[in-house]
Amino acid sequence: QVQLVESGGGLVQAGGSLRLSCAASGRTFSSYAMGWFRQAPGKEREFVVAISWTGDITHYTNSVKGRFTISRDNAKNTVYLQMNSLKPEDTAVYYCAATKKRIAIAAGEYEKWGQGIQVTVSS
Repeated sequence: QVQLVESGGGLVQAGGSLRLSCAASGRTFSSYAMGWFRQAPGKEREFVVAISWTGDITHYTNSVKGRFTISRDNAKNTVYLQMNSLKPEDTAVYYCAATKKRIAIAAGEYEKWGQGIQVTVSS
């Protein structure tokens, strides 16, 4: 069983940076691919980025390519999302999620979810 807790969100000006962390409990973190999703007010939850078990495969949604970077430290049971050049349209609640699949982009393929953390980018 894996439980996920996000941290690092907050308020930042456009062009700024934030780093989100997702700490996982349990001994099997390295056997899960991890993903980040976000949900803006009035919108559906959308895929942002995913990373495979060993970190050798990543997949980004087009709108964050070149600005966001996902990484993981299996020794610390943590996945990170470095967000640079933030835009107001990045404002959302960000969720980390875990899946037993090697990597996944559909929310329905993820079995475990964090509680979410707010990221607000002011213009």
